[in-house]
Order: sequence, then C-alpha cells, then structure tokens
Amino acid sequence: MTFTYKTKGVCSRSITLDVEENVIKSVSFEGGCNGNTKGIAALIAGMDVDDAIARLEGTTCGFKSTSCPDQLAQALKVYKTEKGE
Repeated sequence: MTFTYKTKGVCSRSITLDVEENVIKSVSFEGGCNGNTKGIAALIAGMDVDDAIARLEGTTCGFKSTSCPDQLAQALKVYKTEKGE
C-alpha cells in the first residue's frame, strides 16, 4: 500500500511509503537533504514497520525537536493508525 505523509518542522515536504505486510518496501522524500534522505530510505527498505519506528522515533536535527528520520517514524505510525493496526 502506498501512503503519503506531509511532514512538519523539517526541510522535506512529504514522505511517500510503500508498505506490504508490515514490511517497508520503499520510501521517498520530497525535499530535504538529498543524500541523507536517500540513505535513510535505503537503510530501512525491507525493515519491519515497528522496528523502523523504534529506531527512528525521537531523532532530532540540530536545535529542532524533530528530524526527517523522526518524521518518517511519525509517518509510519499514522500509516498504521489509518490501516487500523
């Protein structure tokens, strides 16, 4: 299932996820630090949704209280809620 999340408080504008059977197939960021967001996407491809949330949630960026990885965790949590998990 493909899901798009509008980010808050970071440079990227949105995150698009493709998840099947609770496994992340692909992730793409619109905006943000190109190399970093590509790296994050490559690292979590094939990862269980709950494992990704546990690893990424709470990551900060400089003085901000969130980051692109944290926003990805938030996107995954919203995805799970909307899917009814």
